[in-house]
Amino acid sequence: METSFSVSGQHYLFNVQTFAHVVLALGGDSYAYAFRDRTTQGVIDDVADGTSEIGVIAEMSTTKDSVNAALDAAGLKFIELKESSPYVALPASHPLVHAKSLSLEQLGDWPYLYFEQGDDAPISFYEEALAEVPRSKTIVCTDRASLSELIVALNGYTITSGILVGISDGSFLHALPLETDVKLLLGIVVRKDAELSETAQKYVERLKTNLERYARLR
Repeated sequence: METSFSVSGQHYLFNVQTFAHVVLALGGDSYAYAFRDRTTQGVIDDVADGTSEIGVIAEMSTTKDSVNAALDAAGLKFIELKESSPYVALPASHPLVHAKSLSLEQLGDWPYLYFEQGDDAPISFYEEALAEVPRSKTIVCTDRASLSELIVALNGYTITSGILVGISDGSFLHALPLETDVKLLLGIVVRKDAELSETAQKYVERLKTNLERYARLR
């Protein structure tokens, strides 16, 4: 069936939860929606060609100008909904899980897992804050569930928004503040000339509500 509403987003849990809330709220005997996990370039492509009405991404305060330039070139714009601090996501079994905060130096001996963006992707397109910092142990993943499972299995970590709520694979991970001045700018990507559908407007309003409730600054 042809989808009547679709969202493309980076691999964050808060947009998945929001999508589920909207589907449940709308109800209905039949519907055809789509939710797509994408690279940053994939989000841009989906929204630009109309595959998805909305994209959900996080920009870094240090590299936002580069991302916004790419969006502008594609006829898109970024609408910031909430500022947040980066967090370290690691399993309950991790020896550092009870720390009040963590630095990258403390995490140096542990496997770092992150989402693949493609060989030609600029560093500004990476979903994880401080992605440019060299690590001695890295594992790249394309799937959220696989990344979460590997973090648990290997006592590894990733850098995320810290919003690990309402989704089963988030319940295995704990979020601790990362010691950095970098900020995450959480928001949506839309076409410059877009007039959002009623369903899309409901999604954006719910996303704002969830981010206001769960996003955290150190």
